[in-house]
Amino acid sequence: MQTDPVTTIMQITNAHVAARCLQTIANLGVADALGEAPKSAQALAEAAGVDADALNRVLRLLSSFGIFAQSDGKYAHTDSSRLLRSDHPHSMRSFSRMIGLDFNWYSYGELQYAITTGEPAGEKIIPGGFWKHLETDSETARLFNEAMEGKSQSQIGPVLNACDFSPYRTIADIGGGKGHLLRAILAAHPGCEGVLFDRPHVVAEAPAAPRLRLQGGDFFKDRIPEAGAYILADIIHDWNDSDSLAILENIARSAQPGARILLVETLLPDDPGPHWAKVLDIHMMAFLGGRQRDRAEFEALFNKTGFTLDRVIETGVPVSVVEGVRR
Repeated sequence: MQTDPVTTIMQITNAHVAARCLQTIANLGVADALGEAPKSAQALAEAAGVDADALNRVLRLLSSFGIFAQSDGKYAHTDSSRLLRSDHPHSMRSFSRMIGLDFNWYSYGELQYAITTGEPAGEKIIPGGFWKHLETDSETARLFNEAMEGKSQSQIGPVLNACDFSPYRTIADIGGGKGHLLRAILAAHPGCEGVLFDRPHVVAEAPAAPRLRLQGGDFFKDRIPEAGAYILADIIHDWNDSDSLAILENIARSAQPGARILLVETLLPDDPGPHWAKVLDIHMMAFLGGRQRDRAEFEALFNKTGFTLDRVIETGVPVSVVEGVRR
C-alpha cells in the first residue's frame, strides 16, 4: 500500500527517533542482558538500571523494525538485535554507539552549514577535524576502532570469496586499522605476506600475526610500502576528490607497473530509488567532507593518478571491490 505524502514527510522528519532509540539501547547494553529466553521489560530494566515503562516503549518501537521481537508482554532476540550484543562475532554494538556520539549528532545539527558552504560540519564541531581528535581522545579512538572492525566483519568473508589474493606476494593494507581484513587474507593465503600501514598510534595496538609487518605513517605524505596489491577498505569515501587524489598519487609513487589497487567501497547505484550508499554519502558530506562515488567517479580518480580501472567486483553485500592496475 502506498504511503500518503503527509505520512511520508512525518516519517522522514522523525526518522531520527528510531535511530536514537537504537543507539541508546546499545549504550545501555540491553541486548547483552537479554539471553535466549524472552524477558519482560521490567526484568531488562532492572538489569540496565533504567525505568521499566520508558524502556518498554523504546523496545516496542524497535520491535516494529525487527530489532527485538515483542510477544506476550516479553521481548526476545531477532537476528538484528543479536548484532547489538557485545559477544556477537559480527557485533554492531560499538558502531551503533559511535554513530550516537555527540559529534555525529551535532554535525547533523549543522547540516545546513555543510550544504551552504560545501565544507564539512564536523570540522566546525571539532576544531582540527575528527582524525586529529582521535589522536588525543583515546576513548573515542577505541570506540571508533571497535566500530570499524565490527562493521567490517560482515564484509570480510564476501570480499575473500569474491577476490583471489593468491597471485600477490605482498599485500599492503593502507589505512587498515588494526588489520582485521589483512589478517584474514593472510590466514586464507599462506603464500602471501602483508604490510599494515596506518597512523602510528593505530598500528601500535594491532595484534601480531604471521607474515604481517606493521608500518606507521601518514598516507598523504609518508612513503607507502612497495607491494603487488594495495587494499583500501572504506578509506577513499572519507575524503573529498582533492584529498583522494593525493592519497592515490602517493600510493602510485611506490606501486610498480602492473601492481593492483583494490578499493572496498559502497558504490552509488544508477537506480534513483532508496539505497544505503545515498545515506552514507550524506554522512560523509556532513561529518568528514568525503563522499560516496559511482563507477565513473572512481575511474576518473584512477585516470588522474596513474591507475586504470580494470573491473568492479560485486561481493553479495553492499560493498564492492573497485580494482585498478598501475600503468
